[in-house]
Amino acid sequence: MERIASFSVDHLLLEPGVYVSRIDRDPATGAAVTTFDLRLTTPNKEPVMNTAECHTIEHLGATFLRNHAEWSSRIVYFGPMGCRTGFYLVVFGELTSEKVLPLVRELFEFVAGFEGDVPGAAPEECGNYLDQNPPHGKLARAPLSRP
Repeated sequence: MERIASFSVDHLLLEPGVYVSRIDRDPATGAAVTTFDLRLTTPNKEPVMNTAECHTIEHLGATFLRNHAEWSSRIVYFGPMGCRTGFYLVVFGELTSEKVLPLVRELFEFVAGFEGDVPGAAPEECGNYLDQNPPHGKLARAPLSRP
């Protein structure tokens, strides 16, 4: 098998931030999809998020993005990286980090300030509904305090 592009990135050089991970095009239509790397911690140097934090941020983030007045129709996916150092945001269109940064800031401000029941955290809505960590504000504020 060929080595995939994301394993070719030197993770020893990555810092927290918003990066374009890849831009893919549908060969049939030419439609573009941009994958953003929302890196919250420095890989292999800082502690990773626990699964409950990732899960809660995923539920809140996906709910926020799919209800966003401007962006909801362009959201393809929002979810955690397997390494638990950040999240992927996949959107329709060929976009830059600068273009999506205001949305990312809005997203994490929403997550950091969220109060109440986590959306989708019920047995009929989620396959692992008990794995949540609502006191996630400190972690969610991390990308807002970095350049």
